[in-house]
Amino acid sequence: MISLAGRDILHSWGKFVFTGVGLGLLIGVTLVMAGVYRGMVDDGQALLDNSGADLWVVQQHTQGPYAESSSLSDDAYRTLRGIEGVAEAANVTYFTMQVRRDTPVPKDVRAMVVGITPGAAWGAPGYPPTLVAGRHITRGHYEAVADMASGVALGERLTIRRNQYTVVGLTRRMVSSSGDPMVFIPLKDAQQAQFLKDNDAIHRQRQRTAANPAFNRPGVPGLREAIDASQTNSSTVNAVLLRLAPGADAQAVADTVRRYVRLGVYTRAQMQEILVSKLIATSARQIGMFLAILALVSAAIVAFIIYSLTMDKIREIAVLKLIGTKNRTIAAMILQQALALGLIGFAVGKISATFAAPFFPKYVLLVPQDSLAGFFAVQALCALASVIAIRVALRIDPAEAIGG
Repeated sequence: MISLAGRDILHSWGKFVFTGVGLGLLIGVTLVMAGVYRGMVDDGQALLDNSGADLWVVQQHTQGPYAESSSLSDDAYRTLRGIEGVAEAANVTYFTMQVRRDTPVPKDVRAMVVGITPGAAWGAPGYPPTLVAGRHITRGHYEAVADMASGVALGERLTIRRNQYTVVGLTRRMVSSSGDPMVFIPLKDAQQAQFLKDNDAIHRQRQRTAANPAFNRPGVPGLREAIDASQTNSSTVNAVLLRLAPGADAQAVADTVRRYVRLGVYTRAQMQEILVSKLIATSARQIGMFLAILALVSAAIVAFIIYSLTMDKIREIAVLKLIGTKNRTIAAMILQQALALGLIGFAVGKISATFAAPFFPKYVLLVPQDSLAGFFAVQALCALASVIAIRVALRIDPAEAIGG
């Protein structure tokens, strides 16, 4: 039985191998797409791990700072730091933008800009936990730490809004939930870049304020100046990251913040749920649909080639029946051919996915569990795809062996 399948494969090895390679490329795409989803989940997990926070305090009734915009006063951390069970509290801002690299040929890099308090203790919430080169930010302005995925080098200058920043440190795997590399800059600079209006907008607002009679009444001294100052100063952050003292109950501290400080707060489990179930839910469904389509296409290819090989040897199968070969032997031969085709396809797909993954713009995480599940899924699809050819083979009349 084994020699029958092997001899038939050797007889038409060219068609068999080329079909296996084509099937393998489809399987490779399938494995890469599964790896893209795994990478998205891992990016979200890395974002939470690298933040160093146990609780995320955000604007009330928002799911910030990653899934939605959030805005709260930058002096809120003082109140939060005094709550029992809180060891550290740090202001942080997040916003995604095109950062310009001042190389000989300037280019834009999509990055998440993170504002942190310079000079904080090593490992403070919001700080990159490790550096692969350089140092942390120590000055209050115009220094940056960037992830290596951005392609920048130590000493390179980045333009963010109207200011330029010198890269003094490099990190690895500090990315947003979308896979964008992070660029860390001083908090005051980040507040200015995110919340302040440009010069023309400030000038127009001053003109509107001056033209409004309500702001020129004798009974409201200083109101006009206060409004003007609000256009040129920012005291807003996106979130306050809390690190708890050893043994503190995260849920109890979160309840205290909601009840007395009147701010939104999320535990690590809740933030992970937001990142996975909300931010990447649509992408996950889309990837799932593509995987299903690729599985159907792969099964159709296997069914077609096995059916074609079976139809090419109708007379040979009739001869086997004529000499008394059992139906289960013939069915096993066809099944083995389908499984061998799937084995070749999976080997080609696994190799192509492994070599292609590093070249994708998004992080692709190939895990052994997906490869193992993919192997069994491919074999199952090939077994199902062989059913049509087996049914055709079993219906062949032995008389065709001696037919014209």
